[in-house]
Amino acid sequence: MGGTFDPIHYGHLRLAEEMAEALGLARVLFIPAGQPPHRGAPRTAAGHRLEMVRRAVAGNPRFLADDREVTHSRPSYTVDTLSDLRVELGDAQPLWLLLGADAFLDLPTWHEWRQLFSLSNIAVATRPGARALQPDALAEPLKTEVLPRLTKTGDTVGPAGAVRLHRMTPLDISATAIRATLGGRSSARYLLPDAVLGYIHEHQLYASP
Repeated sequence: MGGTFDPIHYGHLRLAEEMAEALGLARVLFIPAGQPPHRGAPRTAAGHRLEMVRRAVAGNPRFLADDREVTHSRPSYTVDTLSDLRVELGDAQPLWLLLGADAFLDLPTWHEWRQLFSLSNIAVATRPGARALQPDALAEPLKTEVLPRLTKTGDTVGPAGAVRLHRMTPLDISATAIRATLGGRSSARYLLPDAVLGYIHEHQLYASP
């Protein structure tokens, strides 16, 4: 599971927990982006974002913070990260890329995005009533790639190539809103783990100038 995690919050953690349970995952790697190529530079330095992830996942034995994109000097392309993981895990190990709905719909803008399907399975968190994620509503070219790959809970999947849409518990929490809340000196408690919030306050990461 990748992202800028600027900061990581309960929406990220709940998505990972529900996906891990639904897919029977042995572990979930949280991989903060070092140099995200699809957006401007994150508000917070990569080292701080990695440490916030470490603190957020510390209490869950299935979760692990992975620093590979932070320590690389190259742009953080998901296809490269999955290629690295595939080398480590071998060709037979099932691997899932966990995505939110917005990221999934933007997939055709990603670097070498069609290769992702040969490297991993893809699980997409959906929300009730999200019409854009209905198979018959997907836009091209994503629709052509996804429709033959769709699977349901209980279907047998291989190491890569499957796509599964999974309805998540709706949590309307965003990193953007958290940064705005903290910048306005309002409370962000219960939007993210206390360990992360304490780190933010300790380092004054989102304080207004």
